[in-house]
Amino acid sequence: MSLPVSRGRLRGFYEQPPAHANKASGSGSSTAEVQPSAMPKICIGGIKSGSIQSAGMKIRFWGTRGSIATPGPATVRYGGNTSCVELRAADGTLIVLDCGTGAYGLGKALTQSGEPVTGNLMIGHTHWDHIQGFPFFDPLFVERSNWTVYAPGGGDQRLQSTLAGQMAYEYSPINLGSLMAEISYADLTEGVFEVGSVRVTTQYLNHPALTLGFRFEVDGVTVVYACDHEPHSLHPLDAPAGAEPIHHEDRRHVKFLEGADLIIHDAQYTLADFPAKAGWGHTPLERAVDYAIRARTKRLIFTHHDPDRDDDAIDALCAVARERAATASYTPEIEPAAEGAFIELKGDKKVRRGSLGSDSSALLAVSGRGPATVLIVDDDPDMVLLLEAALRADGIRVITAEDGETALRQIREKRPSLVLLDMRLPDLDGMKVCKMLRAETDPGLRDIPILILTGLKLTEADLVEAFVAGATDYLTKPIKPTLVRSRVRSWLLRTVSP
Repeated sequence: MSLPVSRGRLRGFYEQPPAHANKASGSGSSTAEVQPSAMPKICIGGIKSGSIQSAGMKIRFWGTRGSIATPGPATVRYGGNTSCVELRAADGTLIVLDCGTGAYGLGKALTQSGEPVTGNLMIGHTHWDHIQGFPFFDPLFVERSNWTVYAPGGGDQRLQSTLAGQMAYEYSPINLGSLMAEISYADLTEGVFEVGSVRVTTQYLNHPALTLGFRFEVDGVTVVYACDHEPHSLHPLDAPAGAEPIHHEDRRHVKFLEGADLIIHDAQYTLADFPAKAGWGHTPLERAVDYAIRARTKRLIFTHHDPDRDDDAIDALCAVARERAATASYTPEIEPAAEGAFIELKGDKKVRRGSLGSDSSALLAVSGRGPATVLIVDDDPDMVLLLEAALRADGIRVITAEDGETALRQIREKRPSLVLLDMRLPDLDGMKVCKMLRAETDPGLRDIPILILTGLKLTEADLVEAFVAGATDYLTKPIKPTLVRSRVRSWLLRTVSP
């Protein structure tokens, strides 16, 4: 069943909906603008239009497009601005998810009263389509406004430096020092923290930049935002809707989504787009549907629409998604994210959600972590040079080995934080090395993360064999340096003690 949508005037957060909802900020022009009568309102969870005071969480979409803004007559219904979503809790806590060009319109709406604004900006990763709106976000130019900006951290450059980089003299007439609001910056890893009444849980996603997903829990309501994310494995390719993933990291992702009232999930591509889009860091729509079914989430809003898809193409994808979900024993509601859509979720303050696992803080210490050591085991010198360059760009110490026997000796002597291990080696192959390490009695050796490297086209059986042998993860050649960096950094941040 689809979500009920009305095309009337939006109410709830503001007296007037923005007249520029489909205008990409910073472009200087727009070929089409969404008028208030064209914007959808979605009311779910038993809340009526006039009863927003009882809502546990309110959500509005300001940007739904992936990669690059595409305003125009072909994207009027679902929007052309890049990622930006607004969340509000009943106590007034304001959370802004991502700061793409959609943040331009949100900023105008937030500042229309002229009063200072307090809020929390949570950026999943700092690729341009998720931060382009930052220099155009009006609340940052209002004195006495107070904002905390959160994003994944742990590399050589911290969040403030990254944002300052895109506002450097060469690229922008406005630099970070021009902002008049009080702004603090928080580097995040996996874990838990709270803003106002909202409990926030973070978990790494699979993307060619260090990326976090966010799970929000308040008043018995759970919303998950997972953008941008590529499955660690598409296997089993011919599985029925909602089948259990083979890769343990994909199962972990399902656990992160589990039981949510609403998931807002990347679905930029389809299975037909793969393998051409493999390594680009986005979810095929079919897998987003499978995750929602497997996690038994109530509703899936798929977002980060591909810039090449117009409104009619997104309608067609939605039909495909609903048809797939209808074949499963559990069927979530499915809808495309639409710019201007307003969702209200009914809450109950008596309900308390349990923890997903560890309650360790997601806030990285200011001092950060010392440099990690990674062992690269590969007999291809060109591959070793590529991997070394990628890892050293993140300040990681690198040691190398050309064969399995040398690798085992290096591991025992130098205790690396992580191993990149080629599956095919001159003597002991990668599987045997992996099994020998997992048989060690010393936990410092036995529990080292091992990322298998392979140039083979892996079958479902290959994956099962690798995980039985003790592999932590795998990367398929040809390897994208950006994906190596993000995958290694996320594993190091998850497993290396400060």
